[in-house]
Amino acid sequence: MKTSLSPAEISLLPHSPGVYRYYDAEGTVIYVGKAKDLHKRVAQYFVAPERLNAKTRVLVSRIDSIQYSVVDSESDALLLENNLIKQFKPRYNILLKDSKTYPWICVTSEPFPRVFLTRRVDRNGAGYFGPYSSVLHARRLLEVFRSAYPIRSCKHKITSETILRHKSRPCLDMHIGLCRGCCVGGVSQEEYGGWIEDIVRILKGGTAEIIAKNQRAMQDASDGLDFETAQVCKERIAALQQHYSRSVVSSARDIFADVFALEFDGMEAFGNFLRVKAGAVVQSLNLGFRMAIEETRESVLSAFLAEIESKFGELQPTVIVPFLPDVEIEGVNFRMPVRGEKLELLELSAKNAREARLGALKQREHSNPDEFYAGVLEDLRKALGMEVLPEHMECFDNSNIQGTNPVGACVVFRGGRPSKGEYRKFKIRTVVGANDYATMKEVVNRRYSRMLEEAPDDLPQLVVIDGGKGQLSMAYEALFELGLTDRLTVVGLAERFEEVVRVGDPYPLFIDRNSRALKVLQHIRDEAHRFGITFHRDLRSKEQVRSALRSVKGVGEQTEQRILLHYGSVARMLAAGEKDLAGVVGPVLAGRIIEKLNNTE
Repeated sequence: MKTSLSPAEISLLPHSPGVYRYYDAEGTVIYVGKAKDLHKRVAQYFVAPERLNAKTRVLVSRIDSIQYSVVDSESDALLLENNLIKQFKPRYNILLKDSKTYPWICVTSEPFPRVFLTRRVDRNGAGYFGPYSSVLHARRLLEVFRSAYPIRSCKHKITSETILRHKSRPCLDMHIGLCRGCCVGGVSQEEYGGWIEDIVRILKGGTAEIIAKNQRAMQDASDGLDFETAQVCKERIAALQQHYSRSVVSSARDIFADVFALEFDGMEAFGNFLRVKAGAVVQSLNLGFRMAIEETRESVLSAFLAEIESKFGELQPTVIVPFLPDVEIEGVNFRMPVRGEKLELLELSAKNAREARLGALKQREHSNPDEFYAGVLEDLRKALGMEVLPEHMECFDNSNIQGTNPVGACVVFRGGRPSKGEYRKFKIRTVVGANDYATMKEVVNRRYSRMLEEAPDDLPQLVVIDGGKGQLSMAYEALFELGLTDRLTVVGLAERFEEVVRVGDPYPLFIDRNSRALKVLQHIRDEAHRFGITFHRDLRSKEQVRSALRSVKGVGEQTEQRILLHYGSVARMLAAGEKDLAGVVGPVLAGRIIEKLNNTE
């Protein structure tokens, strides 16, 4: 492997925490990485090629030069790496998938501060709280503040001088009681500032503290017979409790923690972050990540931590995670709970991460279904090690109960989606009794014998067998006899552990349970099972009807056929009644049939 980085150059790197940047021949940054020990980390890239995965080998082959920055600690390296990735957007780094600008709640630094929603953060002395992943949630929070505190919503510049000179006129908000009229001296700067202090405290997670403060004030006002003030405090408490009751997820009010969860899907990851203060979720954010090379889940979690720290400031001392990141952050204690309320918080975050993943997939599927399913099939091709894309897939399943009415079913998927018009069902001809293996061989043989005659150029790229090694072996034997084993791929999907069984491989293949590749295999398997069961039930029902009719004295094969051809079903015959049936088979036989079937029911 050629690279301009010689062993001598690598040996000059310090054994210190830092961040390194790889450049290609054009001088473009192609990768930014962090390290606890720069020398050891960079040296790991320049080893024997077979020790690296395919995408990392491509990265290393394009490295022309390196630059690095030394920092004081791992946590500093993490933050610097995050900033440089945002600046350079290197091709091979973990990158944020969503380019959304999340809303913040801004509290200005004016004498009479305003509180409003914004997507632009200006470092002008104002306070910014967020970001909020839900605009609706942020707006509802502002409504709570407006109902609990009569703060202004106007954009006027209000100072002591403008009030004295009467430069502002009161707006409608003052007349309807939403604002106390600070523009005309209706409230002192001290009292107004007290409201803003309460709002800021709530935004920082001190809701319980503010509620307790108002409860004390309400009691004091009530004791002093100041019932108007007591009513104001009561309404304020009710507004805060009603809003924040939706956010309380723990019965313990002493939990202060940041919670992280990740859901992986191939080369993508979906993360959820919760900031919990006094047992209530005060902030929540979903983020998506795209990986260009095979990053470890620990490194993805580290990137997630850095992104949240850059958005929200320092992490809380307790951070709840599903597994440890590959970085240590000074002053942060990582916890992996196994029981109790902290585990419930982690599970809540994981649920949100799963929903974020499903939402992204559904959105992608609906916005561009062809591109979505092309990606699904590419994932499946890679997972199974196929050379061609499985555009055309077929799946087989057998169904019988104690050897009775054995049937086979074949379902067809094209482009990753069911092609129901091409489904086929088979009545078993050569197998006697409950022999699932022989049944599978017959069905596969009949399906592809006919395809070779009628459509030899439309063979599937992938054949899925519902079952383990036994069913797969018999299906492979049928394909071998037809000379098709070199023209398609055949695998078995065992339902118990969702393991993929391959011919000649003693070890099953386990595909990531959260991957789209396994999901499409499960879909086609479940569809084959549903289709086969439905066919088997129909046959069994008809067989039971025939048995019931044949058991009536005087009903032979021809009479049975005449009845079924006339009515279509026994249910319709019974609905028509005995008199109508007498016109078909005569009154005596009609009476016997109706009596027999009614007794059977």
